[in-house]
Amino acid sequence: VQLQASGGGLVQAGGSLRLTCAASGRTFDAYHIGWFRQAPGKEREFVAGVSQSGTATYYADSVKGRFTTSRDNTNNTVYLQMFSLRTEDTAVYYCAGRPTYRSGIYDPRQYDYWGQGTQVTVSS
Repeated sequence: VQLQASGGGLVQAGGSLRLTCAASGRTFDAYHIGWFRQAPGKEREFVAGVSQSGTATYYADSVKGRFTTSRDNTNNTVYLQMFSLRTEDTAVYYCAGRPTYRSGIYDPRQYDYWGQGTQVTVSS
């Protein structure tokens, strides 16, 4: 499956953005989808995840209550809605696909397919 993330940009602290991950290629709904981010000089970290069916979602503690992820399998799309953005949310955001037979939702090494990333910059 090929993934492409979009929707990043520059926003003031307290603002909102919605990221979109568009998928093409192999069966999209055979994969759990995760959102990761990487800030300069830091390791890539898990942000949010959604199960293949869309019925289960997972969030890092740092974004819980502010970010929401969902998916539309009909249109091969996953969304990450971000509210109350903070300067520490500034990073390149990636969507990634993990086969359903593989566990480890928080571990980027468990994901086989990655989008190219979209920059989110939150100014104070």
